[in-house]
Amino acid sequence: METSIFIARIFGLCYLILGVGLLFNRKVFQQVMGDFCKNMALVFLGGIFALVIGVVIILKHNIWVANWTVLITLIGWLGLIKGIWIIVFPNTVPKFMEAYQKNENLLIVHSVGALIFGAVLTYFGFFAG
Repeated sequence: METSIFIARIFGLCYLILGVGLLFNRKVFQQVMGDFCKNMALVFLGGIFALVIGVVIILKHNIWVANWTVLITLIGWLGLIKGIWIIVFPNTVPKFMEAYQKNENLLIVHSVGALIFGAVLTYFGFFAG
């Protein structure tokens, strides 16, 4: 449980900050995603980052239980899958990111989702854990 709380605190705060940043700076984020996808070295490094974070969480916290801590495990597995996807299929990333540049509603939904997920993790990490 101590590991779950620690990881929830980290990811909770990060998701909260990212959610707020995305909501208030949508145009900047759309530009960043466009620039990111034009640089395949950055795409590859992003894949490595997601892969490493995913593997670390899975190795330290691969716990499938019926409570909030399963969210941590899901973060790990989704990070692993995302890292594999980006490293194995890097040419699909720019096509995927075009959706963010063309559809502002998608970005708003993602921002609100990040805020909610961050609030849940922050609550369990700092207050209810």
